[in-house]
Order: sequence, then C-alpha cells, then structure tokens
Amino acid sequence: MNLRGVLFLLGRILLALAAALLIPAAIAWFDEGPELRAFLVSAVLAAVAGLVLTRGFRQRRDFRFGRREAFVLVAAAWVTASIVGAFPYVFLKGPGFAVDALFESASGFTTTGASILTDVEVESDALLIWRSLTQWLGGMGIIVLGIAILPKLAIGGMELLGAEAPGPTTEKLTPRIAQTAKALWGIYALLTALEAATLFLLGLRPVEAVAHAFTTMATGGFSTRNASIGAFDSVAVDLVVTFFMVLAGANFALHFKVVRGKPGALFRDPEFQIYLGILVGATILIATNLVAQAGHNVLSALRDALFQVTSIVTTTGFATAKFSAWPYFAAVLLFFLMFVGGCAGSTGGSVKVVRNVIVFRKLSTDLRRKIHPHAVLPVRLGARAIPDDVVASVTTFFILFLTLFTAGGLALVLLGLDPLTSFSASATCLGNVGPGFGIVGPDRTFAPLPVAAKLILVAEMLIGRLEIYTILILLFLRRRA
Repeated sequence: MNLRGVLFLLGRILLALAAALLIPAAIAWFDEGPELRAFLVSAVLAAVAGLVLTRGFRQRRDFRFGRREAFVLVAAAWVTASIVGAFPYVFLKGPGFAVDALFESASGFTTTGASILTDVEVESDALLIWRSLTQWLGGMGIIVLGIAILPKLAIGGMELLGAEAPGPTTEKLTPRIAQTAKALWGIYALLTALEAATLFLLGLRPVEAVAHAFTTMATGGFSTRNASIGAFDSVAVDLVVTFFMVLAGANFALHFKVVRGKPGALFRDPEFQIYLGILVGATILIATNLVAQAGHNVLSALRDALFQVTSIVTTTGFATAKFSAWPYFAAVLLFFLMFVGGCAGSTGGSVKVVRNVIVFRKLSTDLRRKIHPHAVLPVRLGARAIPDDVVASVTTFFILFLTLFTAGGLALVLLGLDPLTSFSASATCLGNVGPGFGIVGPDRTFAPLPVAAKLILVAEMLIGRLEIYTILILLFLRRRA
C-alpha cells in the first residue's frame, strides 16, 4: 500500500482545515474577542502538520492510488478533522475539556449534532460559526471538498467517493471526477446561500442566519440557541428551515439534474417519491396523535409534527418542541424514523430510504419465491431491477447497522445509563441524527454522560458517517497485513 501517498494527501487536507480555521479567526478579530488567539494557534498547528506531511512525503504527479489507499485516507481524514476541530475548544476551555472537545468536534464534522455545550447562547459568534462550519464541511464530505479544491486528490477520485459517499451507489455526474465534486459543492453552496439570505430577511442576525443555513444544508442541527429553532417561535422560520431540510435530505445528483434543466428528474425518482411519502405519512400520523391524546389544535399539531418528522428523517436534529414528552405513539414513531435517513447521495445520515426500500422488497421477493420457487423475481426500485450484488451489500449493511446499534446501546447500559438513554443515544449517534430520548433528549445535552460513554458515541458517529464499511474494511486490511 502507498502509505506515503496517503500521508501526503492527508497533509493537503490539513492545510485546507487550517484555512477553514481562519474564518472564525477573522470573526473573532472583527469582534475583538479573546478567541482570536485560540483559532490562530489551531490554524498554525494544522498548517505546520500539513506542511510537514506534504513536504516530507512529496509524490510524483502520477503516483499510484487505489482502493486500499482510498479507505485509509478517508478514515484518517475524518479522524484527523475531528481532532483538529477540537483544538479551539481545548484552547478556550482548558485541557480538562479535551474529551468533550473531541465529542463536539466529531459531532460537528459527522453532522450528528449531539452537543455537550450546556449553554450555547453564552458562546462567542466565532465559536458558534466554527461549530456550524464543521458541520457544513462534513455535510457534503471532507474528501469531496478536497477533490474539488485540491487537484492531487482527484487521483483515485472514484475510489475516494465510494469510501465516503452516503449511499449504496456512487454516481459520476460529469466526465471528470473533480468536476463532479465541484458541481456538488456548487449546488450545496448555492442552496446554503439562499437559505441564509431568506433567514436574514426573516429577522435573524447575520451570524445566526449563516450558522443555521450551514447546519440545515449539512443536516447537522447545531443551533445558536439553547431551544434550537423553537427559540425563534416563528412559523415562517419553521417552514423555511423545513423546506431546506427536505432539499438537503434529497439526492444531490437530482439537484444537479434540476440545475441542468431537468426539473422533472426530482419528482420522477422513485426514492424521492417514497421519501416524500414517509414525510407526509409520518406527519399525519403524529399530528393526529397530538390532537387526539395531547390536546393540540390541528394547525399547531401539523406545524410541530411536520418540522420534527422532517428533522428526524433527514437526521438534521433541530427541535421546535420537547418531543420526548409527546404521547408514546408519537415518541416511538420518531424513534423508528431515526433508522430511515435521507436519500442516497444526500447530506443525511442513518440507513437511507433506498436501503430500507431494498431490504423490505427483498423480504417481499423472498416470500414470493417460497410460493413460486422457479420464478425469476428481481428486486426492483421503480422500473429498474437492482443488481444482486447491490441487494446483498445493502442487506449486509442493514444487519451491521442494527448490530452496531444494539452493541452500542448495551455498552452504554453496562456503563450505568438507563436503557432509554442508552439505546436512543446509540441510534442517534450511529445514525448521525442528534437528539435522543431520556437524559439526551431535545432539551438536554450529552454533557452528563461518563467519559467512556462519550468515546463510544464518538466512535459510533464516525462509523455511521463513513457508512460502516470503511471502518470495517480497515480492520480487515489490518488483519491481512
């Protein structure tokens, strides 16, 4: 394996992270805040490490870069980003905050949105923008960003996208992989700018408008307010954020086609149709339950249900209500929606709509084969037959996801946490959703959890964001070595 090539490209990514740290540094300088030094020192450390790796492991223009190198680089890049992202928190809050800093940073880059900050409203604009920026960078993907801005990363580009991309297949939208990465990031940035401008016009401060646009399009859920989106108490803000969450949870390849003049591509896509159907169906069920058992009026129930269902399904994690205190049916349905996720190719986490559909259609097909053992019954998504190797891969992923969710929940129970908190925290971190139930509910934080529990959840965040296979393949490669 070309480990020198991996380290060289990792150095390039560190230089990009150093440049990103200058953005909150500029805000701190403008505000004359004490955070300036923390961000500058963090940027310098990342830059020095990046220069050491790029200078020490310089490669030829045509150096070899295959699938093994891709998996190692992707995993290393995400772990490194989480560590570098923790630097400002440690410099601002002290060495004793190191584990919490790693948790907050990993939660940011993986777009999980689970936080250990008990009062975000006392934090500076610079730190709040950094929290949101980590989610925005992680939303479309660190490697996709790298391919777009760093030509060297285009080497082995499809292998890199395959190791990082959120979904069972990777679609090449343009002849050159760097063009594909630039196109995806261009659409991502455009939608982010549109949301930020809209929220600003609705009365949010510029920093809050930008921060929430960052974390909406990344389906991350970090907010500048303790009460999340509910703090604004605005129907207009709720609807705007919901609309952009829906877009963020859709396949960005479809957005690319819409931009290219094919607006019908979005609504003709069978996964997107099912995705919308889940959002509408779950909203109606929960709103009905809120009206019948919690005494909500119809409009209030529809508003809260639509926002919260969209937030959970897309794995954004924003909140406008304390949904853990809703009637049991609504709360349990929201818990199961944590396992749905957005569409493949979206910024959402969890299992993904298409994988759930393929698994259930495989189950249906297998039952029909029992009745007609000699019939040719392919698993279909719309009019398209799904290849057997994709069906097998999706089934394996589904089993692995449920296994890791169960193992994580049991590990947290062994650490002394109650079952509701343990299993909801495992589900929300592995699925990169954000809030859970129990002591990690939407109106609380993960701060009270023991150190070991936080480290387990950090591992689950990274495994979930990298779609499980990348980390397991690394373990396999290590055994082979």
